[in-house]
Amino acid sequence: MSQNIENSLAIIPARYGSKSIKNKNIKLFNGKPLIAWTIELALASKISRVVVTTDSKEIKEIAIKYGAEVPYLRDKKLSNDTIGIEPVISDVLEYLKNNEEYIPYCVSLLLPTSPFRSVYDINRSLDIYTKKNATSVVSVSPAIANYNPYWMLRKDNDVVTMFDGGGLSEMISRRQDLPDFFIKNDFVFTMNPGNFFSKEPELYGNNIELMLISEDRIDIDINTNKDWKIAELLFDYL
Repeated sequence: MSQNIENSLAIIPARYGSKSIKNKNIKLFNGKPLIAWTIELALASKISRVVVTTDSKEIKEIAIKYGAEVPYLRDKKLSNDTIGIEPVISDVLEYLKNNEEYIPYCVSLLLPTSPFRSVYDINRSLDIYTKKNATSVVSVSPAIANYNPYWMLRKDNDVVTMFDGGGLSEMISRRQDLPDFFIKNDFVFTMNPGNFFSKEPELYGNNIELMLISEDRIDIDINTNKDWKIAELLFDYL
């Protein structure tokens, strides 16, 4: 295991319910529960503590088997598909603060639906957070070609325009001339816990650093059965 960054915390959210893929977080992905891949990477990184937040006893048992802590079961009110991630992270931090007097130096959010991250990605995020004194480090991929907003169209009341309302005659024609834009991916978010102890808890804070992931990297956030099949096939070839 790499040398830990003292007092760093990984939070892996894994609720029981999933509309698109039944029992997604613990379904076998290339021979192991999907969540296991994320737990093992977190444990192999510089992160000093790995906590899974879940409302499921079954997920809790599997998470503990693979080395994570599950200090409590999450309230069902924080486990439906209408809840954002901010209150889930706040819930973990409040629990650890109130029950253990523990406040981490930084928090890394690792979603189990993103199995293509690496230990290097996690460690790099921690390094950027420390060196830049960031309130958050967000992993992103370059928005190339058709993923760049300047090549996106919108349609309002049967009128087709560019994303900003401009006419199509203003569209940049060469890919090389497109301005740089980035797509937020789910490899890793590393954040200051103070972001969540504020009056309005949030992920980012006011000093945001981007961690650019190469466009050559595979980045699949598994949300559908199609995603799952593609991810399993590609994972075999890494």
